[in-house]
Amino acid sequence: MYLRKKLCVAMFFASIPLAVPAQMTSWKIDPVHSGVEFKIRHLGVSNVRGTFSKPMGVIRLDEKDVTKSSVEATIQADTVNTNEDARDKHLKSAEFFDVEKHPAITFKSTSLANNGGKLTMTGDLTMNGVTKPVTLALDGPAPPQTDGKGVTRSGFSATGTISRSDFNFGSKYGSPIIGNDVQFTIDVEMDKQ
Repeated sequence: MYLRKKLCVAMFFASIPLAVPAQMTSWKIDPVHSGVEFKIRHLGVSNVRGTFSKPMGVIRLDEKDVTKSSVEATIQADTVNTNEDARDKHLKSAEFFDVEKHPAITFKSTSLANNGGKLTMTGDLTMNGVTKPVTLALDGPAPPQTDGKGVTRSGFSATGTISRSDFNFGSKYGSPIIGNDVQFTIDVEMDKQ
């Protein structure tokens, strides 16, 4: 009788749902389906647009509270492409990205905030050997989708503006020639690990 009572008490407590801690999941950036687009003013009359390809990195996503998530990403500076070979060669030179000395552009988030449903992410951007904080507006993450092979994917977009003067980028070219503000959009597709 005592054993039966003890067993019933144990089963009762086992049936009570326990508080589940926030679930942190790890996601890998899919370089084939991710990239960066940017634009900058040229001679004050038009915009020059370009891209970087194949970013890599890891997102740690807190599925209960997205503001506790984090991002670390890297992109190779020599993937810059403006559809003009001579200009791309110049951008890779020591006057701009200096890809020989600084081959990677990196980003590491430091905080995320949710202001009325609008997410912003702040982090340290390192480019051309200089590290500065930047803030990005986020769209996403998208609801996860699982394919027939069992791979779960999600994604997000981020937009922001940086000042090239903050990164000693093309410092010999003043704003009348090349604008100081660089606007960019980052599109990321990520696979759950």
